[in-house]
Order: sequence, then structure tokens, then C-alpha cells
Amino acid sequence: MNDSLINRCGWAKLELDVKYHDTEWGVPVYDDQKLFEFIILEMAQAGLSWSIILKKRENYRKAYDNFNPMLIAHYDNYKKLNLLEDIGIVRNKLKIAASIINAQAFLKIQDEFKSFSNYIWQFTENKVIYNRPFSLQEIPNSTELSVKISKELKTKGFKFLGPITCYAFLQAVGIVNDHVTSCFRYND
Repeated sequence: MNDSLINRCGWAKLELDVKYHDTEWGVPVYDDQKLFEFIILEMAQAGLSWSIILKKRENYRKAYDNFNPMLIAHYDNYKKLNLLEDIGIVRNKLKIAASIINAQAFLKIQDEFKSFSNYIWQFTENKVIYNRPFSLQEIPNSTELSVKISKELKTKGFKFLGPITCYAFLQAVGIVNDHVTSCFRYND
């Protein structure tokens, strides 16, 4: 089939964006380490384009020990300095510090709820939210749900996960399906 004839969400234009859109975005994720990966990546993306983060994703995997929250929670000042010097990732001091704090908060939620997946999916009673947008303009950048979850995560100690970043996370991990209705992935 000719790839140019496939209807996709309008934001998926570059090769990495298309691959991500076609195989990951909006697919429900229940694996804790994968959920944590998206927390780190969405947090890094704040204020930047997702395309930039996708280009740096493999570098993030290496720099952040394959997104292992148990290792990241124990990063020391030496590791922080290494991350700040790593040109393969977004070298933002506040985001790097927040990633370590978030790993610690993530582990506490795992202890309390048996998994982060149990915790995050409870907000939608383990159901995917289908918004049925006809166009990209109809997709909000935050919702009441993302505001609620963002506030809840903040009380649990998370940083850099405001309502907009939180909503992007919910979309990425398939809690929210925001594929436009004409997209071939909408009904997947």
C-alpha cells in the first residue's frame, strides 16, 4: 500500500513522527517502566517539539539507564553533571533534577498501589477515553482530567508535570485516544 495514501493525524509528518504515530501514540500502556519512560520524555518535551525528543529518544535510553526508575531515583550529583554535559539529551538543569525526584515519587506510588499502572489507570476506571476529534484544532492541550491528575501527581511529589504535559502523557500512553476520526489508527 502506498504510504502517502494513508490518512494520519496531521502532526505526523517527519519519518520518526510517522513511525511513532503508527506504532505507539495512543496505544494503551500498562508496563510501569514504559509509563516511566513517557513521564521522562514528556517532561523533557515541555516547551519543545515532540520531534526533537523522538530524535533524542535513544540517547535518553542510554543516559537514563533504559528508564529504570530504581536506578534514576538514586542518581547523585556526579550523574546529574554527566546528564548536564550529555549533548544527546535536553540539558535542562531543572528537568534533570525533576527526573530524579519523579523517579523517587514513582517508586513510592508503586509501593502504595502495587504498580504505577494501577494508579494512573484508576483515574479512568481502566478505560480508554475516546474524544473523537474531527481535526487537530479540536484536540485540547489540557482537560479537567489532566488538571486533576497533574494536581494529584504534584501532591505525590512529582515535578514538571503540569496539566499540558500531563495531557500529552495521557495521549502518549493511550489513556486518551486523540487520533482524529479520519486517521487509520483511530479505531485500533
